[in-house]
Amino acid sequence: MTAPADIADFDSEARRSGWRTVRKVAPYLWPDDKPWVKRRVIGALIALFVSKLVAVGTPFLYKAAVDTLTGDTVDPAWALGLGAVGLTVAYGVARLMNVGFQQLRDAIFAAVGQRALRQLALETFSHIHALSLRYHITRKTGGLSRIIERGVKGVEFLLRFLLFSIGPLILELLMIGVILAVVFDVSYLFVVAATIGLYIWFTFKVTEWRVRIRKEMNDQDTDANQKAIDSLLNFETVKYFGAEGREAARYDSAMALYEKAALRTSYSLAFLNFGQSLLISTGLVMVMVMAAIGVANGSLTVGDFVMVNAYMIQITMPLNFLGTVYREIRQSLIDMGEMFDLLEQPREIEDKPGAKPLEVTGGQIDFDALVFGYEPARPILKGVTICVEAGQTVAIVGPSGSGKSTIGRLLFRFYDAGGGALRIDGQDVRDITQESLHAAIGVVPQDTVLFNDTIRYNIAYGQEAPTEADIIAAAKAAKIHDFINGLPEGYDTMVGERGLKLSGGEKQRVGIARTILKNPPILLLDEATSALDTETEREIQGELRAMAEGRTVLMIAHRLSTIVDADQIVVLEQGEVIERGTHAALLARGGRYAALWERQASATEDAA
Repeated sequence: MTAPADIADFDSEARRSGWRTVRKVAPYLWPDDKPWVKRRVIGALIALFVSKLVAVGTPFLYKAAVDTLTGDTVDPAWALGLGAVGLTVAYGVARLMNVGFQQLRDAIFAAVGQRALRQLALETFSHIHALSLRYHITRKTGGLSRIIERGVKGVEFLLRFLLFSIGPLILELLMIGVILAVVFDVSYLFVVAATIGLYIWFTFKVTEWRVRIRKEMNDQDTDANQKAIDSLLNFETVKYFGAEGREAARYDSAMALYEKAALRTSYSLAFLNFGQSLLISTGLVMVMVMAAIGVANGSLTVGDFVMVNAYMIQITMPLNFLGTVYREIRQSLIDMGEMFDLLEQPREIEDKPGAKPLEVTGGQIDFDALVFGYEPARPILKGVTICVEAGQTVAIVGPSGSGKSTIGRLLFRFYDAGGGALRIDGQDVRDITQESLHAAIGVVPQDTVLFNDTIRYNIAYGQEAPTEADIIAAAKAAKIHDFINGLPEGYDTMVGERGLKLSGGEKQRVGIARTILKNPPILLLDEATSALDTETEREIQGELRAMAEGRTVLMIAHRLSTIVDADQIVVLEQGEVIERGTHAALLARGGRYAALWERQASATEDAA
């Protein structure tokens, strides 16, 4: 059971988050640079006001029609000329006008809501791509997508009801209250005001309780969705270990917690609806009894009785609406609050003010006494210094955990070094724009991940808008054109999620083709062939060598046989450079590299 202090903290945090969300969303209703949005908001408010005037005046027509039929004195006098039939028709027209102006209001405002939805969705999507690799490694993709989905859905709803709910509801209730006090008696207003006050108090109190339950349900929904996506993304691993039952049990346990929270939500909703109905029905009966007594003693007509009933029903509808709106607004605030938490997530890597584009004159890379650790207590690189001359191929080797891949991540500026500097042609990567840095570096990773689209799309991803001839030329250079042409659908063949319909070698060639299409001056090969079999690796090495010609190449290697032709080989161990030189020179030295070479050669012989 939640402790009172915890509940108070939650309520306080929810209120702060709610007001923050309202402050962030409200400017979308009145943007300074979009006059058409302001015009639509004003038009929607005018339609809203007219619909409320019509709604409040409609019961007078109902009363006049009843009084005409019963032979009572008809008030107002102008209604005498219409007759019972005319008044009934007028009543129907008034109801239609009320609905018509409400629909006009919605139609005018629709473009405002959709624009805000699109803008916020784009802003959130772009911001997530701008966050650091560290953030994406620690976040769960399934949960992230659910937060965005729920948050974006809440945008239009919240905007609509910020504008069309609370203020208009208060206006309508005040107008009806004044009519009841003036036309009938102040005691009617007192009963109605007490009913409304109790209703609002009860609704808000119970809804706040339900919000806590709903938040718990959302958390369980996010967790279950994350587990489902994670399991499906690792479909092959699940099959390898025969873990379908385990995965189903894991998913079911998450859904069981969701079910428990969802049931509590349903039970609390039933309690809320019954309580609201009890309060409204009690107020309605009290007012109707007062009106019935007035009719019985002759102070009111039958028309007055039905008009009071019409106004009480008219009050009931927006009050029921208030309960729904408040619940939905609170839920939207929670959902959007999570999305705005994402938007407020700071970017770990940002361009400096006034950062200039990278100018690649030759492509020389200098790692100058680099110090880095993913966590302060666990340093990975301890003063690494490497110079990759323009047009050279430099390979970095070493055991797992020595910091090889970390160097590649620092080069691409997924992270910033804690000490030292990393320069390209004398320009510190922290002083240049990330966009220009990324444009200058082509990466072929160990496992090329493809989009669930066509082969054409995946190759074309290397350039903004390549021609068909460019795509085919890149495929030919990567030695995959003939394979693609042999497929029934050719370049329009779908590769499946993460490219699973292609073999490892085929995926790697597609990755090489799109990097060739990018045509970068600097190439990073991050264990580009270590996941392939020896025969496929030998075939692809030729394409990699051809792609490397005329470029500065940094190779992060596991298999030493792939780097024997490198201009320089750097051996890392525990984050420090312990050897450097050519393949022949390092073998002649008989040090760490020679031991690694001998071990891999022995392993190859044993395998053979």
